[in-house]
Amino acid sequence: MFRYLTAGESHGPALVGILDGLPAHLRLDVTRLNETLARRQGGYGRGARMNIERDEVELLAGVRGSETLGSPIAVLVRNRDYERNRHLMDPLAGTGPALTNPRPGHADYAGALKYRHRDLRNVLERASARETAMRVCLAAICAEFLGALGITTRSCVTRIGAVAAEVGAQWEQDDVEASDVRCPDARSAEAMIAAIDAARAAGDTLGGTFTVSVDGLPAGIGSNRQPNQRLDGVIAGALMGMQTVKAVEIGLGSDVASLPGSQAHDRFALGEDASRVVRPSNRAGGIEGGMSNGEAIVVRVSVKPIPTLMKAAPSVNLHERSAAPATVVRSDVCVVPAAAIVGEAMVRLALTAPVLEKYGGDSMEETLDNMRRSVEAARALFE
Repeated sequence: MFRYLTAGESHGPALVGILDGLPAHLRLDVTRLNETLARRQGGYGRGARMNIERDEVELLAGVRGSETLGSPIAVLVRNRDYERNRHLMDPLAGTGPALTNPRPGHADYAGALKYRHRDLRNVLERASARETAMRVCLAAICAEFLGALGITTRSCVTRIGAVAAEVGAQWEQDDVEASDVRCPDARSAEAMIAAIDAARAAGDTLGGTFTVSVDGLPAGIGSNRQPNQRLDGVIAGALMGMQTVKAVEIGLGSDVASLPGSQAHDRFALGEDASRVVRPSNRAGGIEGGMSNGEAIVVRVSVKPIPTLMKAAPSVNLHERSAAPATVVRSDVCVVPAAAIVGEAMVRLALTAPVLEKYGGDSMEETLDNMRRSVEAARALFE
């Protein structure tokens, strides 16, 4: 069974993670893992914290000679900013003035009530999106596994604030990587940057939308046997587990509600030589009946503006029972470009378990052989 765990606070000593269930003999490229971590730190609109951190993975267990052993993989990413906050976050001696004014839209208030914390710092440190650095790290390892099976992911930004880009299904990833906001449409990217600058000047923040696409996933991943095994539910649940996500749509998403059935579904047709079935469209986003159908998985994700505003929102002081501005901590103006990287990571993590359930073995050799035989048998089914 594949599973993962993360631990660590935003300004604590480090973030740690464990991956359990990956096969032996998967070769890892640490340079590629670190490049993925660096992409999460980038993007126009990020705050000063990203000038401090230089995230790099440290492999602690489960890997030898750059290959997985089949045992649990343990990794660590250090927080450089911990040295500036040791007096606050030292695991044994950390102390400091209590944070008392919850931010609207953040975990501060609900978490304080849940865990009975009088100091909101005890909530916001773990609730912070800094934790996603470890999810991206673990998912980068999963990307090595999925890539070995020919399954790849990519992401791009399609909206920031009121600025929306018209991005087709076949965007160029080089254009995404060259963009400060990870938008492949250069004209829209310029307008997005201007919108972020305006929000910064106003002490405000912006949300937006990004798309994740999965290529090379064979048909039959996921299941219709039980609700929690449906691939669309697995992917949506993983993405909704991100701190800023408020909506997840697959394929046409909410647009399908206004269409008649004749325009909502993907028809079947035969290829030119009648030897294979093709789909002229991909309105379902690659998933039908809770299972992948062999087309690209396409997911659109909406992200709220982050709740920490430099022009503080109205709040209350919970200790004094008086009106007060919300707590202001160093933060970003717009995290949508970084959220696209995190969203892609969550899709990778979500796919790994059902792919292993379908093809998994104790070694990569066994897993690849299982996949080959399964795909060949499926192709021969209607020959």
